[in-house]
Amino acid sequence: MIELTSHSDGVLLPVQGQPGARRNTIAGEHAGRLKVAVTQVAEKGKATQAIRELLADSLGIAPCRVTLIQGETQPKKLFLLEGISQEQARTWLETILS
Repeated sequence: MIELTSHSDGVLLPVQGQPGARRNTIAGEHAGRLKVAVTQVAEKGKATQAIRELLADSLGIAPCRVTLIQGETQPKKLFLLEGISQEQARTWLETILS
């Protein structure tokens, strides 16, 4: 189960990034994190930016509302989804993972 954490500005989402994939996709759950695969390579923040844009697109929000909090150079990342409640994020996760 993916552990969501409430934040004063929204909800914190743990992500396991996979750069250099064949296609951009939300690939399920991995060790309590949302696994997100992107075609971009892990170079100069390109993969992190692609993950951010994919999350925003999937949620139907502007990319500026998805902020990297932790893990700039690591596969394990923590994103803040601004303006999203924990309940909204849980519903979104259930939809995309089913």
